Amino acid sequence: MEKLYIGVDVGGMSIKAALVNKQGEIIYKSTKKTNSLEGGPGVLLKDIKELMIEHIEYAKKSGDVVKGIGFGIPGVVNNENGTIDYACNLGVENVNLRDYLSELNLPIYLSNDANVACLGEERFGAAKEYDNVVLLTLGTGIGGGVVIDDKLFEGVEGKGAELGHTVIVVDGEPCACGRRGCFEAYASASALLRYTRQEMKRNHDSMMWDYCKGDIDNVDGLTSFECAKKGDVSANLVIDTYVKYLSEGVLNFCNIFRPQVILLGGGISNQDKYLIEKVKKYCADRNYGYKNTPVVEIRVASLKNDAGVIGAACLAMDGDKK
Repeated sequence: MEKLYIGVDVGGMSIKAALVNKQGEIIYKSTKKTNSLEGGPGVLLKDIKELMIEHIEYAKKSGDVVKGIGFGIPGVVNNENGTIDYACNLGVENVNLRDYLSELNLPIYLSNDANVACLGEERFGAAKEYDNVVLLTLGTGIGGGVVIDDKLFEGVEGKGAELGHTVIVVDGEPCACGRRGCFEAYASASALLRYTRQEMKRNHDSMMWDYCKGDIDNVDGLTSFECAKKGDVSANLVIDTYVKYLSEGVLNFCNIFRPQVILLGGGISNQDKYLIEKVKKYCADRNYGYKNTPVVEIRVASLKNDAGVIGAACLAMDGDKK
């Protein structure tokens, strides 16, 4: 009989769940479409419970036992009360997930989705040899996760580690959070698209216009990168601007946390060494925060789409130790 843990990654498009063993290996996983925006929180809760029952039954048939369930939620949670306080992408607010699943008679743990992704990478992914890790997920916004001395740092009620909402330009670009100048307003995938369109409007001879077939609405996260690799001057200006803001954020987190490694995840991280080497060079050229201080590794996260479920399962593993 093996002890297993259910990790659940609740996203705006799908709910992913997996049975994970203590070695971080996925034994079984399945997915449901997220229907909460159409059907409300009741539908979301029902779908989650059905997934949980499915995984518990699978474990039983294999002669194994589920010891706990962890959730990664794309929004604000209260990890003490087990509630989803606000998740705009799910269309839910003030939902007590722990109470709803109480009849399963299993410990329920909640955290922000970027937090659990960081925990998964620290235990079983790109940072598994380290105990002090920062993860930045570069997507529509920027999610942040922090592990200190092998423990997930979440702040009061699990509402800390919002690294994307640290201000790097006072009175700068507006952010969806209501403030101005946030890190994610300058270094997210959305920011990259903004820089790309701005530069294309300035230079109609840029190769990026051909890449987009003459339609600026076709701009995506690859446009500037692919054209920069071919030597397009405008595209390289876009990448330099993006790398500058991303790297300044990285340097800030070097100073604040002095981790052993900072991981970059999300779609932009698929640029891998092309992006990483530019960020490393920018950081190495700066003094305080990188030079003459303990070297902070900068790497690409490795668990990709499984980071959420593995990291969420790690919440339950940690709870099982208490």
